[in-house]
Amino acid sequence: MFLRFDPDWPPINPPRREPARKAPPVLLDARQQKRLMQAIGLNVLLLLVAPIGGATVIGGLIAWLG
Repeated sequence: MFLRFDPDWPPINPPRREPARKAPPVLLDARQQKRLMQAIGLNVLLLLVAPIGGATVIGGLIAWLG
C-alpha cells in the first residue's frame, strides 16, 4: 500500500466551488400537452378495459349493477 507523505495535502483552505445553477423547468407547448393528455387518457381507458390478475372490471360492473 502506498502512503503519501506530502505535507501540503490536504490544503488548509480548499477552493470553494459555487453551486451549480438549476435549469429552468421545461414547459410543454400546446401540441405536447395534447399528446400527453391523449397518453394519459389511453392509460386510464386501458386500466378499465385491460384486467389485472384475471378479474374483469366489466364483469364486475355487470354483477354489481345486475
